[in-house]
Amino acid sequence: MSLTETKNLSFVLEGIKKVKFEERPIPEIIDPYDVLINVKYTGICGSDVHYWEHGSIGSFVVREPMVLGHESSGVVSKVGSKVTTLKVGDQVAMEPGIPCRRCEPCKSGKYHLCINMAFAATPPYDGTLARYYRLPEDFCYKLPENIPLKEGALIEPLGVAVHVVKQGGVVPGNSVVVFGAGPVGLLCGAVAKAFGASKVIISDIQQSRLDFAKKYIADGTFQPARVSAEENANRLKEEHDILAGADVVLEASGAEPAVHTGIHALRTGGTFVQAGMGRSEINFPIMAVCGKELNFKGSFRYGSGDYKLAVELVATGKVSVKELITGEFKFEDAEQAYIDVKAGKGIKTIIVGL
Repeated sequence: MSLTETKNLSFVLEGIKKVKFEERPIPEIIDPYDVLINVKYTGICGSDVHYWEHGSIGSFVVREPMVLGHESSGVVSKVGSKVTTLKVGDQVAMEPGIPCRRCEPCKSGKYHLCINMAFAATPPYDGTLARYYRLPEDFCYKLPENIPLKEGALIEPLGVAVHVVKQGGVVPGNSVVVFGAGPVGLLCGAVAKAFGASKVIISDIQQSRLDFAKKYIADGTFQPARVSAEENANRLKEEHDILAGADVVLEASGAEPAVHTGIHALRTGGTFVQAGMGRSEINFPIMAVCGKELNFKGSFRYGSGDYKLAVELVATGKVSVKELITGEFKFEDAEQAYIDVKAGKGIKTIIVGL
């Protein structure tokens, strides 16, 4: 840390579409297991854009100025006295949610469902779009030499995808349909292939995204028509030769029609995983779920082992993330990056840190 870097320049959301750059104190090492990270790359997530545009997501309301960002990688600049696995200069992917480690979900091994989770850029907690950010040692994942620091910022959405595919129980030979060709949907397809899925079909309403999906990972793509969910599901099954239905559906769009189509596209006894978040309440084809005795699961962020596996998948070449980076902005142009993402430009936009 140079003598001139005495402040922590941060990108702060003050209100709806009202942002500013603010010099804040550099976080101190408080716990002996703390690590101070100089943030170098941060991806923009849909939740970040939603807070910027609406000032809230459900019950999470921005009431005080909040630093944005949570998909980050950086370089270790300082470590606590009991840190043993990292040293100054190490490049790391940053898992941005700190659980309490004391509640029942934490103690039962599901820390991502922590009742008192402090998650970056979720009110009232500040995010990672700053020069420096503090994390516990065990939430920093050292990047192997063959993973560039820029790609390390995509370990966060890849961790989400790992968790979704785990929830789906994808095994070799499965047919998998993914709804939503955004970053998480695309990565769900990539992870499903890495887990041995024999056929991955990706559905979206935008042809440009389907074209990208086909080049990136998909064995086939599907664009729904303005017909009933059952009609779309039947056409999907016919076009991609899964007449009995898909083994697993991973829903990453949050769109109600996609949920309906996915349920109808599943085989009897298949598994549906809801990862995309749309409206808080939707109509639901309950008869199809019951009649086919489907396994219906939710998926939320990432749990134990998901980040570690995400790093390993990239390091071993089983999943590639570099293709998803389609936009890059300087830190001082962060607001324009949000505007572009809101406009639907590209797949994953990255902000370069200081």
